[in-house]
Amino acid sequence: MIPLVFHPIYSQLSLPPRHRFPIEKYQGIRDALGQHGVAASRFISPEPVGEGVLRDHFDPLYVDALLSGSLDKKAMRRIGFPWSQQLIQRTLRAVGGTCLTANLALEHGRALNLTGGYHHAFDSFGSGFCLFNDLYLAAKTMLASASIDKVLIIDCDVHQGDGTAWLARDDAAVFTLSLHGEKNFPHRKQVSDIDIGLPKGMKDEPYLETLDEALHVAFIQAQPDAVIFDAGVDVHGNDDLGLLSLTTQGVLARDTMVMERCQQHGVPVAAVIGGGYQRDISALVDVHLQLYRAAGVIR
Repeated sequence: MIPLVFHPIYSQLSLPPRHRFPIEKYQGIRDALGQHGVAASRFISPEPVGEGVLRDHFDPLYVDALLSGSLDKKAMRRIGFPWSQQLIQRTLRAVGGTCLTANLALEHGRALNLTGGYHHAFDSFGSGFCLFNDLYLAAKTMLASASIDKVLIIDCDVHQGDGTAWLARDDAAVFTLSLHGEKNFPHRKQVSDIDIGLPKGMKDEPYLETLDEALHVAFIQAQPDAVIFDAGVDVHGNDDLGLLSLTTQGVLARDTMVMERCQQHGVPVAAVIGGGYQRDISALVDVHLQLYRAAGVIR
């Protein structure tokens, strides 16, 4: 069975009224999967990522300031959340969940985290609701295995994975592919191994054609032993922050294409759900569920 990583703390964060981040969606996905017949025993609870692990891969001064609550207000505003001990505990568990998902993918071929995709975090600052970059850390987790020499990060969130691109800029073992809205956050893009900026309003057919070509090139260039997939659904036409026009069926086709390509190449894939910002949580959850359909968790 495909492992599913979840902890209730994913949705346990008190935010100011009308805050833009849809914190409820993680529990919503968990509940919806249960309604589709996924047994509670399928969900694996992660441990928090170790503080030492964070210091090994990111700026220790930033790590310590963020964990202790001494990071300055301007830096916290850039992250987009008010600091709280609850935020830190949630973040450590969520990042630990992606690292666990990476290890489970190596063991089972596929594994999915019910959160993750914190790709705007750099080594010395956070940004765009991202405190620590779980995608890069998960790649390094995979690379600790003797059988893994190269990891391909496929980032299909509508916002460029700028932090991931920067962290992997001199890391030959991590290959980054980003398909993102060209005229969207972040305004200052970083340089991935492959960057494809998409025009506003792009629909299913041209998007899927572009992705097909990008995956073909990425697998040839990277020759990966494992894949990490950021399946952000802010590409959906109803997303408040996306500016693209994919349908729910288009999202399913996208996720299916990535999963099938990994299977064709015989490489394990760890997937995270990435961004999605519809205020209608039930509608947002339904779009996120396409990843679990594509992976074969539900029909």
